[in-house]
Amino acid sequence: MQTSYRRNSELSLLLFALVIGSGSLALVEAARDLERVELVAPFMAILVAAYVVAHIVVRKSARQADSLILPLAAILNALGLAAVYRLAPQDYGPVQVTWTAVGAAAFIITLIVVRDYKLLARYKYILGFAGVALLLLPLSPLGQEVFGARLWVNVGAFSFQPGELAKIALVLFFAAYLAERKELLALATRRIAGFHVPDLKHFGPLLVMWGLSLAVMFYEKDLGSSMLFFSIFLVMLYIATARVVYMAFGGLLFIVGAYIGYQMFPHVQVRVQVWLDAFNPDLIEGPSFQLAQSLFALSTGGLFGTGLGQGRPDLIPAAHTDFIFSVVGEELGLLGTAAVLLCFMLLITRGLHIAMHGRSDFGILLAGGLTTILGVQTFIILAGATRLLPLTGITLPFMSYGGSSLLSNFILIALLIRISHQDAAEPAPADTAEILIGGRR
Repeated sequence: MQTSYRRNSELSLLLFALVIGSGSLALVEAARDLERVELVAPFMAILVAAYVVAHIVVRKSARQADSLILPLAAILNALGLAAVYRLAPQDYGPVQVTWTAVGAAAFIITLIVVRDYKLLARYKYILGFAGVALLLLPLSPLGQEVFGARLWVNVGAFSFQPGELAKIALVLFFAAYLAERKELLALATRRIAGFHVPDLKHFGPLLVMWGLSLAVMFYEKDLGSSMLFFSIFLVMLYIATARVVYMAFGGLLFIVGAYIGYQMFPHVQVRVQVWLDAFNPDLIEGPSFQLAQSLFALSTGGLFGTGLGQGRPDLIPAAHTDFIFSVVGEELGLLGTAAVLLCFMLLITRGLHIAMHGRSDFGILLAGGLTTILGVQTFIILAGATRLLPLTGITLPFMSYGGSSLLSNFILIALLIRISHQDAAEPAPADTAEILIGGRR
C-alpha cells in the first residue's frame, strides 16, 4: 500500500511538473509568434514521453524509491529547457531537448543495470582511475580551451566535458574508500588545542585530493571544478569520520590554494576584481559586462518578472550556460527564482534524507557525496550569478545548456533513487548502526 502511494504521488507531481514545463515552452513560443505555438509541440511531446517512461521504469524496478526526486528534477529541467529555448529557439532549444531525452535514457539504463548499488564498491579502484583519467583528459591533444578554461574534449564533430562524468566516478571511489577506512581515519591519537587529532599520516588522502584539485586549477584553469572536487571530498571525509579537524585543515588548504591561484593566474585576479567592483566604469564595458548584465536582469525582473519571452536576457553573454538563473530571474521575477531555489533545496534535502537513512556505510557515503555534488555546484553557480562569490564557469544542475551536464545529473539521480529503493527494501542490519551526518557511530 505504501509502495503504491509513493509511486502514485510521484506520478501526480511529475504530471504537474510537466504541465508547468510544457506551458512554459508554449508561453515562450507565444511571445515570439502566437500563430506558431504548435512549433513547440514536438518538444513538449519528447519532454513528456521521456519522463513518463522514466517513471514507468522507476515504478517497475525501484518501487520503494523516494517519490520526490524525479518530479523535482523534471520541474527544474523543464524550466531550464524553456529558458534555453527562449534564448535560441533554432539552435540551443532543439539540442537541449535531444540531450534531455538522452539523459532520460541514461537514467533508465542506470536503474536497469545497477540492480545492487553495493556491487559498485568492488570496482572502486577502476572507478577512481577512470575518474582521474576523465578529469585530466582535457590536458591531452584532444582537449580544447574555451573562455580561458581547458575543460572540453573534441572527438570529430562531437565535444563533451569529461569532468561531468569524472565527478560521479570519483564520488563512487571516495565512498568505497572511506567506507573501508573510516575507523582508521577517525581514530584520534593525540590532543592539540582541545581537538582530538588523528595521526598525521591519515591526512594523506586529503593532501592528495588537494593536489589533484590544484592540478585542475593550474593546468585546466578551472577554478569552479577545482573548488567542487575538493569540497566534495572534504564533505565526504567529514561524513565518514565526524572529525572537525579535517574540515579545519581542509579549509586552510583551500585558502592556501585560492591564494596561490590568485597570485599565479591573471584571469582569477580579473574575476575577483569584477566581483568586488562590478559597476566600475573602467570594467563595465569589458570584464564585468557579463556580471553587470546579470544583475541588471535580476533587477528588471522585480517581484513577478517581465513574463516568459518578454525580457532581454539575451543581452547577457553566455546566458544559456553561466547565467540561466538570471534568465529565470528577469522573466519570472523574485517569485520564480524563489521557486527554483526551493526546488533545489528540496532536492538536496531528499538526497540528505536518503543518506541519513542508509543501511550501509557505502550507501550513506555515496548518497551524501552525490547530494554534495548537487548542493555545492548549485551554490557556486548561483553565488556567482548574484555576486555573492566570484564567478566560476560551472553549470546549474538540470537547467543550464549542455549535454555532458544533463547526462551526469540524470545518472546521479538514478543512483540516488536506486539507493533509496534498496535501503528501504532491506532491513537494517542488527549489528550495524547508521552513520549520522556530523555524528558518530
